Amino acid sequence: MQPGSGEYTEIDGIRTYFVLKGRGPNLVLLHGQAPGASLHVMWDSTIDCFADAGFSVYAFDQVGFGRTDNDPTDFTRDRRVRHARAFLDTMALDRCALWGQSDGSNVACRMALQDSRVSRMVVMACSTLSPRPPAETEQDAAEVSEERGGYSPSLESARAYLTRSLQRKAAITDALVNEFHEMSSGKNHDAFKKRRELRNVPIYDELHALKVPVLMLWGRNDAGGAIRGMLLQEKIPGAELHIFDNCGHWVQVDQAERVNSLVRGFLAEV
Repeated sequence: MQPGSGEYTEIDGIRTYFVLKGRGPNLVLLHGQAPGASLHVMWDSTIDCFADAGFSVYAFDQVGFGRTDNDPTDFTRDRRVRHARAFLDTMALDRCALWGQSDGSNVACRMALQDSRVSRMVVMACSTLSPRPPAETEQDAAEVSEERGGYSPSLESARAYLTRSLQRKAAITDALVNEFHEMSSGKNHDAFKKRRELRNVPIYDELHALKVPVLMLWGRNDAGGAIRGMLLQEKIPGAELHIFDNCGHWVQVDQAERVNSLVRGFLAEV
């Protein structure tokens, strides 16, 4: 899919970039909060796969990301949740499945706790959602946070970030590096720095209230470790967890064939 080939509409007062492809049951894709996060960076091959499989696939750049405008007064995750729920309103979706990538899983869970339109949910490797492993110290967490927060837009930084996130190095094409770099620059880097100033408010002790089926996908080689997935599974009633070897943080890319097969089966369940 050609980056920039989607459409724009106003969502909750924000000029929002989105893609709609395919026809069938509604599937909404939520990207994470990496410095270059956008629908094209995270979801291009997934969009095509699930549109071809008979789904109406909706993907959008969340407020403060990609080709969507910033809200100059609010860079919180709650603002992203409101924007995402407003996206469902604007698209007139009365029922949909959510698929979150990294922090998009945090957004998805917050939506599912509030919104009866969510029918089921796919959650992927998300350190902001999962409990901290007992062996991980405050210093460990601070060092990881400092490494992520030190990103400065350049092609070299973009390639280095992608190399840390992905096990399948063949996926790190020049086109992906260029798009990640572009989506991490300018107003998006301003938003990234603002988000770095905010404190993460955990909700894992609220997840027992989820009423929808949840499929969890995690990479054994994710920087946070698969233990985070196992700890999170304990918080979500009935959640099904799959851990993939040779798989980093971007599960949908590193293990695309197996992940797509699992998600299609999960979404087809009644």
